[in-house]
Amino acid sequence: MSRLTVMQLLPALNSGGVERGTFEVAEALVKAGHRSLVVSAGGMLVAPLEAKGSQHFKLALGSKSLRVLGTVRALRDLISRNRVDIVHARSRLPAWVALGALKKLDPRPRFVTTLHGLNSVSRYSSVMTRGDRVIAVSECARSYWLDHYPDLPPARITLIHRGIDPEIFRYGFRPEQEKRDLFLNQAGIPKERRLLMLPGRITETKGFGGFVNLIARLAVMGPDCHGVIVGDFKPGSSYRERLTERISRLNVADRITFTGQRQDIRDLLAMADIVYSLSSKPESFGRTAAEGLALGRPVIGYDHGGVGEVLGEIFPEGLVQPGDEVAVLEKTQSFLERSPEVPDRQPFLKSQMQEETLALYQSLASRLST
Repeated sequence: MSRLTVMQLLPALNSGGVERGTFEVAEALVKAGHRSLVVSAGGMLVAPLEAKGSQHFKLALGSKSLRVLGTVRALRDLISRNRVDIVHARSRLPAWVALGALKKLDPRPRFVTTLHGLNSVSRYSSVMTRGDRVIAVSECARSYWLDHYPDLPPARITLIHRGIDPEIFRYGFRPEQEKRDLFLNQAGIPKERRLLMLPGRITETKGFGGFVNLIARLAVMGPDCHGVIVGDFKPGSSYRERLTERISRLNVADRITFTGQRQDIRDLLAMADIVYSLSSKPESFGRTAAEGLALGRPVIGYDHGGVGEVLGEIFPEGLVQPGDEVAVLEKTQSFLERSPEVPDRQPFLKSQMQEETLALYQSLASRLST
């Protein structure tokens, strides 16, 4: 097996599925003896990434301004100087920059893209179909891109599901009572309340409005519940005001806690009586649904996209038709009355994702050398 130099490209290294996938593949590359390079505008994951043995180069590949044009030559120089074998773009703007950088390189590294999201259908998005190999993170993502981009040959797409680490998200794990009590005290949540949790970046399409409606209905009908929203608002978003106004109007400010972005997401998910995934738009992969189920926690989610795929495979009892808030309420009441048993089975594994991604890199590199 030849030693590879792989360069992953993304806008920034903060929170999110793209960032997590980049970090996990970088970790696997180093562990397997390869050289791992990551190019981004930086972020909170840079230090842990470098601590795991990867190199990070700072370039504003996600800057939606003319400044991004200046990164093409800089990226080309980085690729050439480091003798990169594989360039792996994980979002659209970095992919466009990569195409410009690869144009004048000889030999030209292999180009890989990952379809992390179900992006709008446009010429701008079509860049993600131009990899020598295109990774789809779920069957849903694969079908979506094949349906909307008929010029994309099915043979160029490789299905590699995202995955979770069962050693971290261990079935049956529960944090110590002291840690739970500390969280409840800091958040001002009465100990007797049942915890209903919706994790994710706080945007209008992620189902937070419906989640607030759910908490308001339960406040009237019972049982005694508390909504926990784990995540951050998008910087500069006006949605914060609208969501806060809804909470105030429904008189549930004392029944909803915003935790902000947390590093202890496993502990919080394990504390939850029910975890939710209520996005109005299909997501390419239901990571938090998979993580909640891996811990043995019931998950209620809309039956579309990657969330529907994950729940359908592991816990179909948690599926609800998209947008049906009444069904979410009824299923919540049923689960709280008698908590269902979640199977101790996890087909979506981080280790499998890492192995399949590295195997794809090796396959492409071997063709490059022949």
